[in-house]
Amino acid sequence: MEIDNPITPGTKKARWNRVLLKVSGEAFAGEAGYGVDADVVAKIAHDIVELRKEFAVDVAIVVGGGNIWRGMSGAGAGMDRIQADYMGMLATIINSLALQGAMEHLGQPTRVQTAIGMQRVAEPYIRRKAMRHLEKGRVVIFGGGTGNPFFTTDSAAALRAVEVEADVVMKGTHSGIDGIYTADPKLDPDAVKIDNVSHQEVLQKGLKVMDSTAIALCMDNELPIVVFDLLGEGNARSLLAGEAVGTLVS
Repeated sequence: MEIDNPITPGTKKARWNRVLLKVSGEAFAGEAGYGVDADVVAKIAHDIVELRKEFAVDVAIVVGGGNIWRGMSGAGAGMDRIQADYMGMLATIINSLALQGAMEHLGQPTRVQTAIGMQRVAEPYIRRKAMRHLEKGRVVIFGGGTGNPFFTTDSAAALRAVEVEADVVMKGTHSGIDGIYTADPKLDPDAVKIDNVSHQEVLQKGLKVMDSTAIALCMDNELPIVVFDLLGEGNARSLLAGEAVGTLVS
């Protein structure tokens, strides 16, 4: 579907030319903690559209599904793990379509591509088509994780970032956590924020950033990760402007 009045992309030079934004499913839930909060989705969409209006940057997105379903939770309740993981993939597609609707309402052309076939509502993931969409100024939202059980959407974000030749993975957190800490800052008042850390240190120290598969893939491909508070006002813009926000893993 073509948008009648698409936004005019910005021309300002960004810190990175192409970014892969990882949005957790929990961020979509808002204060309710579950489901899709339309106001939160609208805010995330607005922030992304504003970035596209200001900066000459390609934006791809991977969305989680934890606000609707978590495969590990289903497996823990006795469900077949593979079945539970496929349910989680479907949850990410629901979130992807919600974000697409909110962004196109604001005039930003988008495409949703899924790792599992769902032709009635989205394109199948095809790398060359994704690259072409990005070159044409469309935001590409990748749903369905990797399409395989036992892999998280963090791994999907790292994989898609490498495939579409993104310059960075922007890992958006929620609940006010603005980077990587030495411990959970909600539980440990002595937790200290880390501004810069290597991929290797993240793996060795077991820091809670992304799962080890995603970190290792980024490390092997020399792909930096920025962990930041997605819902913090102006954070994404500040990152693209070159300011030190969140934690840089490189």
